Amino acid sequence: MAGGREIKSKIKSVQNTRKVTRALEMVSASKIRKAQDRMKTSRPYARVMKQVIGHVAQANGDYRHPYMVERKDVKRVAYVIVSSDRGLAGGLNNNMFRKLVGEFRRWHEQGVEIDVVTIGQKASVFFRRLKVNLIGTTTHLGDMPKLEQLIGVIKVVLDAFEAGQVDRVFLAYNHFVNTMTQQATFDQLLPLPPASTRVAQHDWDYIYEPDAQTVLEHVLTRYIESLVYQAVLENIASEHAARMVAMKAASDNATKLIGTLNLIYNKARQAAITQEISEIVGGAAAV
Repeated sequence: MAGGREIKSKIKSVQNTRKVTRALEMVSASKIRKAQDRMKTSRPYARVMKQVIGHVAQANGDYRHPYMVERKDVKRVAYVIVSSDRGLAGGLNNNMFRKLVGEFRRWHEQGVEIDVVTIGQKASVFFRRLKVNLIGTTTHLGDMPKLEQLIGVIKVVLDAFEAGQVDRVFLAYNHFVNTMTQQATFDQLLPLPPASTRVAQHDWDYIYEPDAQTVLEHVLTRYIESLVYQAVLENIASEHAARMVAMKAASDNATKLIGTLNLIYNKARQAAITQEISEIVGGAAAV
């Protein structure tokens, strides 16, 4: 059995760890409300954008934007991966990364190459270590990200798609369901998924001014930006929720461990006292 001094040192170490986990839990608890408010405020805009693009995709006009054209032979795909900048969020990032590795493996089995754009420090570090073709990255967006911070990496994948360097573009992020549940979600950005999955069927068209190409170029770019920005907000809310739950579990485990160590310490102390009394009694009897 370990000595009393060693056990007391372990108890002190666990108590210090519990202070850190409790502090992180309270920080995330204070930030999650604002993160949820920003996420919920942005959701109506993203939803309406999907409806508008769904209507445009069903239009019967003569012009078809390249973002709407499905390519038959898929030789290279790109993934925009949204993660957190900081750790201590349980399995939030790793769960999504494991699913992505499975997706990558399936693409490679079909002979398809993969490009990756990362948003967040954790994804950047993980996929650099995985040695994939990383074509763009941005980190340290903070708790209140701006769209201007994302335009660079979005333009990288849009330019690659327009140039024919990639045939499909996917968006990977953690969708916020509630405080206890966050889902790793993969959405297809380009080409646009079938319109029937977004809006009801119709047979009318818009009137474009000055022309369809100019309007669609602007609207579709804003649509892609809105989806990526919404994914970042969803991921930030998911990060704070996951960290709050993980740190609470860590604090509870630390409390249980401290109780166990205190019990072991008391038993060791009692055994030492009993041994000392026995030695004293034995010495007195010998005299």
